[in-house]
Amino acid sequence: MRAAKGKIINMKLNTEQIRTITQGAEYVTETDEGRVSFHRFTVEQERLYEECGNADFFQKTFATAGVQLAFRTDSETIFLKVRTEKSTTRSFFSHDVLVNGERIGSLDNFSDCPLPQNYINASFPLGVFSKQFDLGAGEKEVRILFPFSVISEVEELSLSEGATIEPLKPKKRIVFFGDSITHGYDALHVENRYAAKVAAALHAEEFNKGIGGEFFYPPLAEAKGAFEPDYIVVAYGTNDWSQRSRERFMENCPKFYASLSSNYPNSKIFALTPIWRKDHLEHRDFGSIFDVERIIRRVAEKHENIICISGWDFVPKDEKYFSDLRLHPNDAGFVYYADNLIKAIKQSMNASF
Repeated sequence: MRAAKGKIINMKLNTEQIRTITQGAEYVTETDEGRVSFHRFTVEQERLYEECGNADFFQKTFATAGVQLAFRTDSETIFLKVRTEKSTTRSFFSHDVLVNGERIGSLDNFSDCPLPQNYINASFPLGVFSKQFDLGAGEKEVRILFPFSVISEVEELSLSEGATIEPLKPKKRIVFFGDSITHGYDALHVENRYAAKVAAALHAEEFNKGIGGEFFYPPLAEAKGAFEPDYIVVAYGTNDWSQRSRERFMENCPKFYASLSSNYPNSKIFALTPIWRKDHLEHRDFGSIFDVERIIRRVAEKHENIICISGWDFVPKDEKYFSDLRLHPNDAGFVYYADNLIKAIKQSMNASF
């Protein structure tokens, strides 16, 4: 559809106009102060985390992982003003602005800072940030990808006076369940998160349910969403190995996949196993980390709409590809993760579905 068919707007978009161009949010609200707030979990899912007894997990549900504003426009500029606040253990953030699929700039809080390779413990400012971007002349597709790491609410989004705008809405949807790596830790630029790249490759709208530090949590899978996605990606296990008992894993992992398979019988479900971590040879009460993959694979084989994909070799086994030098991919590591996962998904769909 051409932008000429879009709606001519005043320079500043209101909440309803922003809602129409939002992707990756289960619902959108307006705060008492007039800011636009995005919710990547359903009300029921938020309530589950509120009542689970882990305040840290509940706070992380409000980070804007997977949220983006996507539209076609003939505007030559865009002005973005946001209010950010703490949600996860990471304080760095970026709002990546893409025009026709290429990043033209970012609204972030780290570009002016020298960053060590292990940047996760550095302190970055939060609060109100704003920036104007030059989009160039003519009709184009614009995407503003929101941070995984913080709460980000829109105070103002403005286009050139008299510009047209038309929402971009993919026909397919993909839901990601997982721990910190699925959540986005530790991509400096959010377009590099593996979930973002996989969703783009499959031409699907990303709904990100990742929670840093999370394990297999059966109630989350039992809480059926408002729609049946085309694809579901599940990536837990590394925290189960390092912090939970084998017995608890043996109970929760099958329950999680059984609920997903039952609730979404027409979805293509991909069960990812953990990627390499530097401390994988250290002793854990669970036993060998390689048992995690073996168990997940056996569980997946019991369901016709679930296929297991091994993630162990997705990222090169070199600390330079990890933000903390051991566990969480950095931007370069995520490129390998995403490229290998996209290839594996496409091969699996051709062979198994």
